[in-house]
Amino acid sequence: MTSVGGAVERRIQFDGDALAATAGLCAESADQHVLYEHGGAIRWAEGRQAEVQVRATGATLVRGARRTEFPLRTHPLAAAGDALRSLGGAEAPGGPRACGWVSFELSQAHRDAVAAEDVLAWFLVPEREVVVDGGTALLRAADAAELDRLERRLRAATAAEPVSADADLLEHGAEEYRAGVRDAVAEIRAGRLDKVILSRPVPVPGEIDLAATYLAGRRANTPARSFLLRLGGWEAAGYSPEIVAKVGPGRVVTTQPLAGTRALAGDSEVDGALRAELYRDAKEVYEHAISVRLAAQELDGVCAPGSVRVAEFMHVAERGSVQHLASELSGVLRADADAWDALAALFPAVTASGIPKEPAGALIRRLEREERGLYSGAVVAVDGDELDAALVLRSVYRKDGRTWLRAGAGVVADSDPDRELEETREKLRSVCRHLVPAAEPAVTP
Repeated sequence: MTSVGGAVERRIQFDGDALAATAGLCAESADQHVLYEHGGAIRWAEGRQAEVQVRATGATLVRGARRTEFPLRTHPLAAAGDALRSLGGAEAPGGPRACGWVSFELSQAHRDAVAAEDVLAWFLVPEREVVVDGGTALLRAADAAELDRLERRLRAATAAEPVSADADLLEHGAEEYRAGVRDAVAEIRAGRLDKVILSRPVPVPGEIDLAATYLAGRRANTPARSFLLRLGGWEAAGYSPEIVAKVGPGRVVTTQPLAGTRALAGDSEVDGALRAELYRDAKEVYEHAISVRLAAQELDGVCAPGSVRVAEFMHVAERGSVQHLASELSGVLRADADAWDALAALFPAVTASGIPKEPAGALIRRLEREERGLYSGAVVAVDGDELDAALVLRSVYRKDGRTWLRAGAGVVADSDPDRELEETREKLRSVCRHLVPAAEPAVTP
């Protein structure tokens, strides 16, 4: 592994609460940062050695006062890969460690709906990193003195005690959402598409403590990945139910579509009955099957012939307040493809856009009438030729003085507007139950 300009590393024993400590690092940070967690292994990054801003026309590498343009080749994400590889040196062909976000609107980059100046993805090559896993922490920084400061920060950091507020936000925009589902069903029955994920935003009143909210929600949820970030004008905390793409050792690319939903009440008898109902529901099974079919076709486009496999088909994954039908597909990348090609092929996730994706995207723009931004985009961690991209759902967002949630449901020809609305409520509960109000500022007498 390599870092821009070189770095030093130190491995230390760390037996503390890694989630609380790294969330605390985010809470006290005045700099750009990303926390990315998978199964208890946490990667925290802060500060800017370099950054890559991605637009419809290509990518811009920013390093100090210098800006270098990498024009569009096949896809804006390919340009991002070009920019990062330019930093990596011969010993790291894939480029340095980086992390960042991709907005849903990247999927519309080829359309007039996206302005040339809009930043559609943003990646950070950090100055400082902490990787916590299995009772140890690996620290990376510019020099030994900076490592000392980073170790002191990690050992002292803790997020605010999570005392959650069960926010009653679930009815905002309910009737408009039902109307949107009815319109979408009409489009599907007219043969213009097979499926669309229609979503609704829910504003959050007052100020929340984002780090404490992340910690409370992560302890209550069972995500595939989780994240907490401040980067490129966005702040977000989320508990991703699935990955968009993972490219790991041996150039194996994996995707995990989830489609088909029922509530998860925490009562084994009730949840078992809902699970059985989920398997019997023709609408939910159909929605899942066509999602898996498209994911397999997308993998076929970047993987070696005959290598695409479905390892798990239509098992049930529990994700916080809901349970989903879930499948896992994998394949081996072709010799002429890389991790960025894999992400481009699978983005946006079929389970957050629709089938086919092009008419689904057009219908989303017409019915939702506002940009999604991070919602249904991805948070991405990159290390050389390996990449891990979490689907951004079950999250709280903060930007330009606003704080909000967002949730959607998959609409097909047999969808019922009331049931799809209820599905958005079920998903919103994964987040809104854990919003932690910001502490009131101390008043000096």
